[in-house]
Amino acid sequence: MAIGNPYQVYKNQSVMLASREELTLMLYNGCVKFIRQADMAIENKNISKANEYIIRAQDIIAELMSTLDMSFEVSKGLAGIYDYMTRRLIDANIHKDSSILEEVLELAIQLRNTWNEAMQIASHKPAAVRG
Repeated sequence: MAIGNPYQVYKNQSVMLASREELTLMLYNGCVKFIRQADMAIENKNISKANEYIIRAQDIIAELMSTLDMSFEVSKGLAGIYDYMTRRLIDANIHKDSSILEEVLELAIQLRNTWNEAMQIASHKPAAVRG
């Protein structure tokens, strides 16, 4: 049996062992990462990469939307935010507009940081957010 890339093996195990809360944080981190990469691709005039990264961010937002329990009021609010983010990412992709990406990035970072704080409060640990 081939071992493969040790980093990929570690990454896969991290996902497999993560709690639902940690998986949600990973999704937010991925969304932030792909939006930043899309912005860099636009800056570098790499239209195909920008498209790829924006679509990956949209896919993550779709995954976040699919996990919402709509019996809670907060989920209805998040669904509206996710829908708005998706529509803005589509606009950013059509127009290759970094200012729109920056708007969505700010929302994604706020959501990620809020989620991280909620996780820390729930587990009584100090918050630690990645870049």
